[in-house]
Amino acid sequence: MTHPSFPQLDQFEFHHRLARTAGVAIVLFTSRGCASCKAWKLLLAEYRRKHTETLVFEVDAERDLALTREFNVFHLPGLFLYVGGRYHSALQCEARPEALHNAITAALAAPAHEPP
Repeated sequence: MTHPSFPQLDQFEFHHRLARTAGVAIVLFTSRGCASCKAWKLLLAEYRRKHTETLVFEVDAERDLALTREFNVFHLPGLFLYVGGRYHSALQCEARPEALHNAITAALAAPAHEPP
């Protein structure tokens, strides 16, 4: 089975590219050997098929340690929500389609948090 891939962000373009991103974007911190990350990638690809307006970006947590530390990612995967090019919040939920949708909906209804 082929695992989906999303546009990669690294420490040099992360903030600039997200700042230019309109609408809702999810940033997934992942690593090659992370089984949970693979499951989340499949889930996010499914979510994108239903919610085409939502963008998903990926950060290799092992390669980009500066970003991993900046976002205080201690366990993979790490998911973060951006709206209109600005940090909105971390996303935490079970890896199920309805749980992800509910977490995004709840996060969007709440005020934005300060970036990490």
